[in-house]
Amino acid sequence: MTETTEREWRNFYGRRHGKTLRTSQRGYLDEDLARLAPKGVSHEDNPARQPIDPAEIFGDARPVWLEIGFGGGEHMVHMAARYPDIGLIGCEPFVNGVAMLLGKIRQAGVENLAVYPGDVRDLFDVLPDGSISKAFLNYPDPWPKKRHHRRRFVTQGHLVPLARVMRPGAEFRVATDIPDYVRQTLEEVPQAGFDLIAEGGTPWEDWLSTRYEQKALREGRVPHYVTFRRR
Repeated sequence: MTETTEREWRNFYGRRHGKTLRTSQRGYLDEDLARLAPKGVSHEDNPARQPIDPAEIFGDARPVWLEIGFGGGEHMVHMAARYPDIGLIGCEPFVNGVAMLLGKIRQAGVENLAVYPGDVRDLFDVLPDGSISKAFLNYPDPWPKKRHHRRRFVTQGHLVPLARVMRPGAEFRVATDIPDYVRQTLEEVPQAGFDLIAEGGTPWEDWLSTRYEQKALREGRVPHYVTFRRR
């Protein structure tokens, strides 16, 4: 299996493009993305997959958090504004979501963010062990068909690399409105080296309800929040 084929096969995302971008959104991508993208993550600028130093992303040794698939970016910007002393990396291959996030970053004026417009496992490839202090997985693609369940993030092929880059004691949060995703999360995540801390219908104190959660509520689905700690 070639590297390209392997990268395509392991993809847990769906489409990468949605509606036609507005002129302003194309401007965000052209003007802001290169500045906010962490260096050495993509296969194009680091084909040898050499490790990167997270301190170089934010200019110091601050705690680094990770959001896996940030959607429209509202939660990511909220957390960056609330915790200005941390650095937050977001990974999202859906171009429309990246453009939406860049617009929100401009509006909020937050500066402690990095944006990788691709598969989070490209980041796992080059991050050192124990370099992430907190991680978020909010309303991931549910891949509802059983034959597609291997594409869900909460499988060992994704969770083991996540566990490697998280420091002992680091928190991993999962929010979803899909009962079967909750089931698989509770089964799979502990196997990768995490302890279950809390789960239920009460969100975290610093939670910001996302556009995906609001859609779920309108359609009668019940949000579920799960917290793990890296062993």
